[in-house]
Amino acid sequence: MKTLNQKLSVFLILLSAGYLYLSYNLKEYPYVPVDSDFLPKVLGYVLIVLAVFLFFDKSSETEEEKEKRQVPKKEIFVLLAVGGMIFLYIFLLEIIGFVLSSSLFIFACSWFLGYRKLKTTLLVAILFPLIMYLSFNYLLQIRLPQGLLPF
Repeated sequence: MKTLNQKLSVFLILLSAGYLYLSYNLKEYPYVPVDSDFLPKVLGYVLIVLAVFLFFDKSSETEEEKEKRQVPKKEIFVLLAVGGMIFLYIFLLEIIGFVLSSSLFIFACSWFLGYRKLKTTLLVAILFPLIMYLSFNYLLQIRLPQGLLPF
């Protein structure tokens, strides 16, 4: 294991093996054409295949590529802030529901990252989660967390 790609590929193979283990432990449903474990298993195997390709990749890392990996201290704050917003979104998802938590997340994250067109941000932050919620609940019959909203 000489290169960064090889080290990273071993980590990804171990991660996907754990992911596949958890995927095989998902509950099976008797009367569904595609079970809930299908997509996680496919993604786990695809990750293993891609990690094996990464392990045998012959490209070497140049000094320019090593410099690109260095994250400036200013951007670390941005990454941590967006990560905090993601964790807050996950925490609020069941409490206030998919539509409200997604709208708040999209608006806050867009605003924090510098997108200042208020009308466009509000339109996207409200319409996208609402359309997704209605599509999943009423067209696909997949229930998303309702939360505080009455529909």
